[in-house]
Amino acid sequence: MKMLASSPIRTRLTVWYVALLAAILVVYISVVFIFQYGLLEHQMFHDEVQDVETVEGLLFFDAQGQLHLQQDYYSHPRSHLLVDRLMEVRDLSGVVLYRTDTLNGLSLGGPSRPNEGGNGFDERAIKLADGTHVLVISHLHPIGGRQVLIRLGYSLVPLRDRMFQFFLLLLVAMPVGLVIAGFAGYSIAKRAFLPLDLMAARAEQITASNLQERVVVENEHDELGHMARVLNHLLQRLEQAFAQLQRFTANAAHELRTPLASLRAAGEIALQEAEDQEGYREAISSMLEETVRLDQTIDGLLMLSKAEAAQLEAMDEFLLPDLVDEILLLLEVVTDEKQMIVEQEQDDHARQVIFADRSLVRVALLNVLHNAVKFSGVGSTLRIRYSRVQSSAVEMERVCIHDSGPGISAGEHQRVFERFFTGKSKRVSPNSGAGLGLSIARLAVERNGGKIFFDEAVASGARCCVDLPIMRQAKKSV
Repeated sequence: MKMLASSPIRTRLTVWYVALLAAILVVYISVVFIFQYGLLEHQMFHDEVQDVETVEGLLFFDAQGQLHLQQDYYSHPRSHLLVDRLMEVRDLSGVVLYRTDTLNGLSLGGPSRPNEGGNGFDERAIKLADGTHVLVISHLHPIGGRQVLIRLGYSLVPLRDRMFQFFLLLLVAMPVGLVIAGFAGYSIAKRAFLPLDLMAARAEQITASNLQERVVVENEHDELGHMARVLNHLLQRLEQAFAQLQRFTANAAHELRTPLASLRAAGEIALQEAEDQEGYREAISSMLEETVRLDQTIDGLLMLSKAEAAQLEAMDEFLLPDLVDEILLLLEVVTDEKQMIVEQEQDDHARQVIFADRSLVRVALLNVLHNAVKFSGVGSTLRIRYSRVQSSAVEMERVCIHDSGPGISAGEHQRVFERFFTGKSKRVSPNSGAGLGLSIARLAVERNGGKIFFDEAVASGARCCVDLPIMRQAKKSV
């Protein structure tokens, strides 16, 4: 069994196929053998009945009271299976009146049994004194006014010899058939697993450098086609993961190069030109600012990578205004410092339950609100409006955040969501980040089936709208 377990699947399938076929053949041969034996035995009984009926018309008593058999009996056709007929006739007292020479003086069944042959033809198998097995039938019949018991039997030796030959034929044919079936089964299994071999060979050729390649799906409706589709989906996820890793590495290298260069330049200037304590303070202050920017960039890259890899496992039910109020509390220090006014407005049907990953939605809204507060001036107004909209046959709740900042330059309303895009001039300030906040916001919203965009029709400031799907009534009951 251990050798079989370590062998190829096609070999195991062939072995199991041959073993199952052998078991079926053994059962089939046994049933056929028993059925054939019973059929031939029944035919023997039928032949014996015909013989007895023939004998009954040919037996007669002579003048001396001796029982004889007319010679016409020997012209009666013999069974094609049996060679000799054995016959014995007794009176009711058990005295043997007639016995064929084929018995060689042996008794055919011994003394009469009670009511033997009285109810038709009695059938039984007996063994003669010389060991011969015989199938005997008995029948009571009147001859010349006297009731006699006629016993007629056929030897079972020819029948059993024929059945033994039949068994030997099956015994020889069965292994030959199993060998042929084994070769045929192995060929069929090999052909059936050929697509799997091609898939394995193709998969071995796919490396990190060509993850865009896919396994060929020959028949998408069978099990191997399903396996090929699953493997292709796995390769697609691996390709996306590698691409994400490459983007993260490229973005990190691109964004970390500038602050690191600034740190190095500040340190070199301090070493070469600073002559007093104030010069060193300025150099250290510049270096600290760059480290803050560096820290923000790293946090943004990690957040972006986390958002891309998120699987939306923690789905929550929440109200969008409650989440916005929670974020505004975090930004309260900044809004109070700028003496900003926050106005919130809701439509009649706007307060709907959202079913989404609350942590990702919170990250998205925090980035949008933080940008709105950062680019708004002192004493400005931040307007937040909630409404219910229909988007692609899906009901959404929309929150629009309208700041009083410099707005977005024409043609940049879509580009602001690109990674590391900081715009030309209108929304660039000394406090500008690495340009990852809105990229993270868009990714987080889209992962929840939502949509984020800037309203291009706004004349002053910037108006960012976030649409999130409303939980359906059916979902609410789950």
